[in-house]
Amino acid sequence: MSQKIRVTVWNEFRHEKTHQEVADVYPDGIHGQIAAFLGENPDIETRTATLDEPEHGLTDEVLANTDVLIWWGHMAHREVSDEIVDKVQRRILNGMGLIVLHSGHFSKIFRRMMGTNCSLKWREAGERERIWVVDPGHPIAKGLPESFVVPHCEMYGEFFDIPKPDALVFLSWFQGGEVFRSGVAYHRGKGKVFYFRPGHETFPIFYQPEIKQVITNAVRWAAPVCGAYTDLSTAPMVSAPESFTVSD
Repeated sequence: MSQKIRVTVWNEFRHEKTHQEVADVYPDGIHGQIAAFLGENPDIETRTATLDEPEHGLTDEVLANTDVLIWWGHMAHREVSDEIVDKVQRRILNGMGLIVLHSGHFSKIFRRMMGTNCSLKWREAGERERIWVVDPGHPIAKGLPESFVVPHCEMYGEFFDIPKPDALVFLSWFQGGEVFRSGVAYHRGKGKVFYFRPGHETFPIFYQPEIKQVITNAVRWAAPVCGAYTDLSTAPMVSAPESFTVSD
């Protein structure tokens, strides 16, 4: 990994083009806002990629130079090429981090990495969400209070069809009464995956300081760790590291 964490922020970038209320909140796109606040950190450099670019902006060169990929998708999950999903999965298994936000729970890449439906309940009523830190020792919870409020959001409710996470970092409560596992962390091969629930496109959630802190912490947690086993995509036959004799 390079000295700085190289982050690629991927976004469908469809709502911002077709819904004025979304463009008013995110004039540079959701990807632009996330890349901007992450880029304020001296240890992080950012680039963006969107669905309608060639290869969805995720060329071999881009992926090879990405330490952490952030994914926001909603209305066009099916338009993502399976070939691109295959390439992203290989990079994750070999060490690239993946952070999936909000409605990205139904993205091809998140469902591929989870191996489940990743289905849930939802309601768009602009209600209040309180996010509780339930693993205060986890690196993604660094610098956060015991809980914080998102004033207006889209509700996600259980059952969330995901595998049991390696760590449950955040638990949400909604004004309508539901709860939701809103911050879950996994290891996949050499890579790390974090799903974070907040981020509906019509609300200015990605401007909120606590949300920016969570995503920044997640980038640092998900960054690759240099070490052994540089390529997990093959299953080679190897010679024994020590000599031995097999007895009859």
